[in-house]
Amino acid sequence: MLKALINSFKIEDLKKKILITLGLLIIYRMGCYIPTPGIDGAALSEFFRRMTQAQGASIFGIINMFSGGALEQMTIFALGIMPYISASIIMQLLTAVIPSLEKLAKEGRAGHEKINQYTRIGTLFLCLVQAFFISMWLENPARFQGLQIVPNPGWGFRLLTVLTLTTGTMFIMWLGEQIQERGIGNGISLIIAVGIISRLPTAIYQLFVLASPFSPEKRSLSPFVIVVIFSIMFALIAFVVMITQGQRKIPVQYARRIVGRKLYGGQSTYLPIKVDTAGVISIIFAQSIILFPATLATFMPNAGFQKLTSFLTRGNIVYNILYAGLIVFFCYFYTAIVFNPVEIAENMKKYGGFIPGIRPGKPTADFLIFVLNRITLVGALSIVFVAIFPDFVIRWLKVPYSIASFLGGTTILIVVGVMLDTLKQIESQLLMHHYEGFMKTGQIKGRR
Repeated sequence: MLKALINSFKIEDLKKKILITLGLLIIYRMGCYIPTPGIDGAALSEFFRRMTQAQGASIFGIINMFSGGALEQMTIFALGIMPYISASIIMQLLTAVIPSLEKLAKEGRAGHEKINQYTRIGTLFLCLVQAFFISMWLENPARFQGLQIVPNPGWGFRLLTVLTLTTGTMFIMWLGEQIQERGIGNGISLIIAVGIISRLPTAIYQLFVLASPFSPEKRSLSPFVIVVIFSIMFALIAFVVMITQGQRKIPVQYARRIVGRKLYGGQSTYLPIKVDTAGVISIIFAQSIILFPATLATFMPNAGFQKLTSFLTRGNIVYNILYAGLIVFFCYFYTAIVFNPVEIAENMKKYGGFIPGIRPGKPTADFLIFVLNRITLVGALSIVFVAIFPDFVIRWLKVPYSIASFLGGTTILIVVGVMLDTLKQIESQLLMHHYEGFMKTGQIKGRR
C-alpha cells in the first residue's frame, strides 16, 4: 500500500489532483475556526454541552456533525454543507415525481447542469431561511437557559449573520465543486468526511484520559475495555465495507442481431443490484425525524413535549424500535426512487437483452422487484444494526457518546463510504498508467 502511495506521486496529473484536493480541504478546515461576528462562542459551546447531556441528541447534533463542529462554535461555516444536501435530496425526489424534471434529467450533460443550477438556487434559498431563523434563535436568552449568546442583538446582527452564514455555505459548495472538477474524489462527500474525522482526535484524547493510569480519579476504563473498543471498531469497519461493496449480479444476455453485413450483440453481462442502495440517506432521514421532538422540547419547555422526549431518548427501547422502523422505511423509499425495475426491463427489451430463464417485459420487471425487495431488506437490517450499535456500546462499555459514535451510526457509514470511493478513483488512475494499485485482491480492484 505504501508503494502504491509513492506511485501516486510519480504520476504528475494524479499528484496535482491530490495536492489540489488536500489544499482545498485545508482551506475548508481553516474556515471552520473563523467566528461569526457578534456571537459569544464560549457561551454557545456551553449551551450545546448542556443540551447534549440533557437530551442525548438533537437535529443540531446532526448539523454540527456535518459542519465538522462549526455549528457549536457558530463559525462562518456553521451551516456546513447540510443546505446543499437537503436541496440535492429535494431535487432528486422532485425529479422522480415531476415529468418535466424527469425529462430534463434524461437529456444528458446539459440536463444535469440545469438540474445542478436549480440545486444551487435551492441551496441559496435554504441558507437564507435557515440563517435568518438561527439569528432570531441566537438573540433570545430564554432559549439558552439564561446564557447571553448575542451581546448586541438587533437587525444589524441578523442581517450580518444571514450574510455570513449564507456566504460560508455557498463557499463550501464551491470548494466541493472545485474538488470534483480539479481534484480527486467526490468533493461534497470529502468535505463531510473531513469534518467528521476532525472530531476523532478529541475522541481519542477522551479515551486516553478515561484509561490513563496517571489520573486514577478520572480513570474508568480498563486496558481490556480499550482492546475491546479497537477490536469492535476494526470489525465494524470490515462489516460496513462488506455491506457497501456487496451487490447481487443478475446475468443479462443480449441477442445477436444482423444489421446489413454486421453482427451486433451476443455478449453476456450482468446487472448489479447493491445491497445498500440508499446508502447513508436512510439513516440521515430517520435521525432527522426522530430527533425533531427532542429539538422542539429544547426550545419549547412544554410538559407534553418533555414527556414525549422521555420516550425518544437515545438508548430507550421505544427510540430504538422507532428508529429501526424509520431506517427500513427510508431504505425502501429511496431505493424505489433511484432504481426503477419497470424502466430497466423496458430498456433491456428495447435493446434485445434478457435475463436467462425470464421472459422480457413484465416478467423481467417482476423478477427484478422480487430480487430488489429481498436485497433491500438485508441492506436495511444491516444499516439498522450499524445505526443502533453505539447505544449498546454506551450501555455495555460505559463510554461517552463522543467515543461510541465512531463505533457505528452515521459517522462510520459516511467515512468508510467516502474513503472507498476515493480509493477507487485513485486505483483507476494508477491502473490506467500501468502501476500496481492499493490492493492485490478485492472488489476495489478495477481489473479482471
